[in-house]
Amino acid sequence: MEDQIQSNPLETTPQKPKFLTILCILTFIGSGMNVISGSLIFLFFDAFKVVAAEMAKTFNLPGVDMLTEGPRLFFAVSALIYAGSIAGAILMWQLRKIGFHVYTISQILLVVAPMYFYKLPGPGITDILFAGVFVFLYSTNLKAMS
Repeated sequence: MEDQIQSNPLETTPQKPKFLTILCILTFIGSGMNVISGSLIFLFFDAFKVVAAEMAKTFNLPGVDMLTEGPRLFFAVSALIYAGSIAGAILMWQLRKIGFHVYTISQILLVVAPMYFYKLPGPGITDILFAGVFVFLYSTNLKAMS
């Protein structure tokens, strides 16, 4: 006689909030693009410096010189941290609360990393705003996660 697994019809699988789905998709897109670009810049850093410097002159883009004068390792570390954001979003997609913590730590590291690699006196306001808003929005979905 075979053992059969019986499911309890009263048990319901938790529903993923639509807003959480939207946030995760935005994270997959944004962080995914940053993993790809950071990895490519790390791999082709010398070519990136030439192209970025030329574009900065042609289009009068301020701040590009900071990127081209920075360390190559920054882009590899940045790509890895963005991969951590994706991992956190995947876990939250699966309604696992640990994903929120992984994502939040990744966001903190993304704010702090430029300060370390570029010897900046403080974090960028845009970095703080984006990270803070997304962490806050994800936190509103914690009750749906286990």
